[in-house]
Amino acid sequence: MPKQSHIFSRFFRHSGRLVTVLVFLCTFLSVRAQQVALKTNMLMFAGMAPNAGCEFVVGERSTIDLSAFGSVKVYGKKIKTLGFQPEYRYWFNGRPMTREFVGIAALGVNYDIHWNDRIYEGDAFGAGITFGYAFNLGKRWNIEAYGGFGAVYFKHRQYYSYDHFDETDPDNTIGANAKGYKLLPIKLGVSVSYILK
Repeated sequence: MPKQSHIFSRFFRHSGRLVTVLVFLCTFLSVRAQQVALKTNMLMFAGMAPNAGCEFVVGERSTIDLSAFGSVKVYGKKIKTLGFQPEYRYWFNGRPMTREFVGIAALGVNYDIHWNDRIYEGDAFGAGITFGYAFNLGKRWNIEAYGGFGAVYFKHRQYYSYDHFDETDPDNTIGANAKGYKLLPIKLGVSVSYILK
């Protein structure tokens, strides 16, 4: 039981900080931006990871996209995640939020994944290149399709459920026992966005 309460307190502590940072950045950038859009990634929702984001025009061909996501259970599996994905986008046709773009995206995520008998608890950080296309459905509505890959650094505790870490490490003092880099999707999705101004 102590381990579960520690995991929940860690999860909610990180989520509070993430929401505070996201709200601050969205408020700060929206004051300075020429155009602002609110969005959500429908692929992540299909993967049972609620998410929200905002995109700000910061130049003639440039935007900054900030999004956050989280999950508690994914198709019956205990998969808790809390992540943040900032991205700089360059739009090729000279009009932001229209047609093709290339981006530089970053990823930060805290996770607690129970997959069959294996458990992974830790953090991952990465950066990579994204490519995408925005379809204008009207004056205020867009659909974007995008994807990208990059290098992701991870550091976590990895063990089996029958190792009984609940009993041997009730205060969660044993540190990470696995770390490294992997080439993974940094950002992948189909988003619906609503342009505010």
